[in-house]
Amino acid sequence: QVQLVESGGGLVQPGGSLRLSCEASGLRFRLYTMAWFRQVPGKEREFLASKSYRDGRTNYADSVRGRFTISRDNAKDTAYLQMDSMKPEDTALYFCAASGRDRPSYSSHYSYWGRGTQVTVSS
Repeated sequence: QVQLVESGGGLVQPGGSLRLSCEASGLRFRLYTMAWFRQVPGKEREFLASKSYRDGRTNYADSVRGRFTISRDNAKDTAYLQMDSMKPEDTALYFCAASGRDRPSYSSHYSYWGRGTQVTVSS
């Protein structure tokens, strides 16, 4: 019944920007910490950013800190990932995830996952 649907992926030039959206349904969105991950074929899933449902605290991976920004709109049950100054190495399948913990530390702490949206950075 719970569903997370990512959108906004596509092709963008190096140095450009893109904003991803994650629409949630079937859960009390305001009580879930939201996060973004990405994965390239043959590599492990990589944590990117999270935003706590309790205090709004954010957490970023070193690879995207200063370039990516996570946000959420509880009135719309939607999380966002604003990506700026994009690089070719940002090319990946991007996933959103939801956790009932206020400060998740492991991927196993996330109960729900979207199916992903493809992002390609190329000129």
